[in-house]
Amino acid sequence: MKASILTLFNNRGGVGKTSVLYHLAWMFASLEKRVIIFDLDPQSNLTAAFLNEDEVEAVWNQQNEGSTIYNCVNPLASVGDIAEPVLKKITTDLYLLPGDIRLSDYESVLSGEWSKSMGESNLYRPMRILSSFWQVMQMAADKVQAEIILVDIGPNLGTINRSVLIATDYVVIPMGTDLFSLQGLRNLGPTLRKWKNEWRKRLANWGESTEASSWGNFQLPQGEMQPIGYLCQQHSVRLDRPVKAYDKWVKRIPEVYRRSVLDEDPNVNGRLEENHCLATVKHYRSLIPMAQEHRKPIFNLTSADGAIGSHANAVQDAREDFRQLAIKIASQMGIEIGTDLVS
Repeated sequence: MKASILTLFNNRGGVGKTSVLYHLAWMFASLEKRVIIFDLDPQSNLTAAFLNEDEVEAVWNQQNEGSTIYNCVNPLASVGDIAEPVLKKITTDLYLLPGDIRLSDYESVLSGEWSKSMGESNLYRPMRILSSFWQVMQMAADKVQAEIILVDIGPNLGTINRSVLIATDYVVIPMGTDLFSLQGLRNLGPTLRKWKNEWRKRLANWGESTEASSWGNFQLPQGEMQPIGYLCQQHSVRLDRPVKAYDKWVKRIPEVYRRSVLDEDPNVNGRLEENHCLATVKHYRSLIPMAQEHRKPIFNLTSADGAIGSHANAVQDAREDFRQLAIKIASQMGIEIGTDLVS
């Protein structure tokens, strides 16, 4: 059984994507789901959230085979093959494959193989390269028997992200409540459908080729890219509701999500009432720098870390918020959480 792959993606930056993914990873692990984090954003901010600077520097300087996502796939750029991933164990049921700034060099490799994968012959190498992220993810999942793979990528529509989305089963879209996020959503939905359709053509082309029978054990991702909802980033609040400046954008997201991402007419059958918003993600104010200082999720902060008084209450609120979000996402992915952990 293959691990389920979830990517948080928006081509608009600054929407809290990396922070949400970091906290989801810790929460899934606390719910006894074995998780692997893949940092496929060349900026490697998620890696820096899990590892201190000395640890990151050691990983990058040593350049051991399989120690980062780049070191896993880079051999394909010459005459080698995918290197087995070397995972960092963060805690019980939580593992990380570190990111690497050099991953941006892989863009040109992926770009060159995209057109070749629609040729009539010599298709194995292009398909191997284009699916290389998925291959590494599943190798890693097999090593530790992981159920969930969480992926962080940069805010762009480049070839690295295309190959990541090809590998992805489910997509969650973090949203800011502003015009730019709304416009990004309009661009994102059609792009996901385009990539999905183009990959399906490549899968069909591969299946019809004479090479396919010669590589009977060669498996490929199906490129499902199934959107399971969006997250709203909270700004200032008054009486537990977004202030007026942002409220209009919050109200416009459902229609744009239905039309652009789900490719549905929001006015048909009154289905606009369906709620595809998974959660409103709070900003937690001063708890964020406190958690970063102690290199732990907000909901694991203790009085020894400085979480006292109102902060202690906010820590408990954060734990419940992310617990409910993780349970909801797991349900959308068809992953069971133990009944003793849900209630």
